[in-house]
Amino acid sequence: MLPDSLVDLHALQLDDARALLEHDAQNSDRDPGESAVHYLQRVIDGLCDLSLKDPLTGLGNRRHFHGVLARAIETVARSGDSVLLLLLDIDHFKSINDTYGHLAGDQVLRAIAGCLARCVRPVDTVARYGGEEFAVILPHCRPAFGRAVAERIRASVAALAIDIAPLQTLSVTISIGGAYAPEWVRSTADLWIERADQQLYRAKTEGRNRVCLDQPRELAVSAEEKGLLFSQLELDELALPGPVPPRVNA
Repeated sequence: MLPDSLVDLHALQLDDARALLEHDAQNSDRDPGESAVHYLQRVIDGLCDLSLKDPLTGLGNRRHFHGVLARAIETVARSGDSVLLLLLDIDHFKSINDTYGHLAGDQVLRAIAGCLARCVRPVDTVARYGGEEFAVILPHCRPAFGRAVAERIRASVAALAIDIAPLQTLSVTISIGGAYAPEWVRSTADLWIERADQQLYRAKTEGRNRVCLDQPRELAVSAEEKGLLFSQLELDELALPGPVPPRVNA
């Protein structure tokens, strides 16, 4: 780390960063007694927060989602915790944009984002995965409760009356696909997402507005995951201390 004497805080170009933060917080007041170091730290913290947030819905963005997912994979590999990944897609969203306009589509996205946030626990993660697709990561979620949670989310969205114009509301549905991470296996984000996405595709093809989950007892660990598992076991074995050689008296 560079000594403070080598960093000229006043030489940093912070105008754009400050404007972005002040617009986001809708508060341009700054404590006149705030030091340059504290001010810079606040700017950095605020920009880090904005970089992980979807500007339309206020949920975590794709980058935030992948960070949480990577940490969940490590947790599952170490502790065998039961973690459920849900992918949610708004049914017939293109027709909403085509019929009512993109502003109405944005209203729908914001309304569903708020609904999802109200349906989950503080420990859960809700993110906008992209376009009209959302993702939810549910740690400590046993299979006996996973379907109930997903069905509650689906029903809550279907019950929404979304205001898209004065005296005009819209009802929408979502399709949900989910998959549990293989317990005690250090999988990859791509493999986990692929399993959930396959279930989402199944929910779409079976008629939409439904939940399809890949239960842990139905999962077959892939060849790639087996390789990840056994390579880690081999590394762990190499790290173990070897047998103590017998002492030879001279």
